[in-house]
Amino acid sequence: QVQLVESGGGLVQAGGSLRLSCEPSGRTFSTAGMGWFRQAPGKERQFVAAIGWSRTSTYYSGSVKGRFTISRDNAENTVYLQMDGLKPEDTAVYYCAVRFSGNYNDPEAYRYWGQGTQVTVSS
Repeated sequence: QVQLVESGGGLVQAGGSLRLSCEPSGRTFSTAGMGWFRQAPGKERQFVAAIGWSRTSTYYSGSVKGRFTISRDNAENTVYLQMDGLKPEDTAVYYCAVRFSGNYNDPEAYRYWGQGTQVTVSS
């Protein structure tokens, strides 16, 4: 059974940094696209960042571009989201997900999802 386990969330002050990790278990995803989404209370799930299997293709939402960096280590079967310059509006539950086809920013294109990790940014 495939599971995605996120870690690295927590409470941080505005301007601070966090690094999220996502480690799949049950199989490797070295040839699949992976992405991060987030969902704040009362809001829809929102695309944050995505990375292709080759690691050279990365995509970001406009709200995080320049502050967040997505990367992956295929040898470790892990994807990361480095979040710098955090703002209170970044507060949400962050989810990683696996995609085999479809658009990188479409949640419907992702087949497997983690349980999420809470990120809270205080002002």
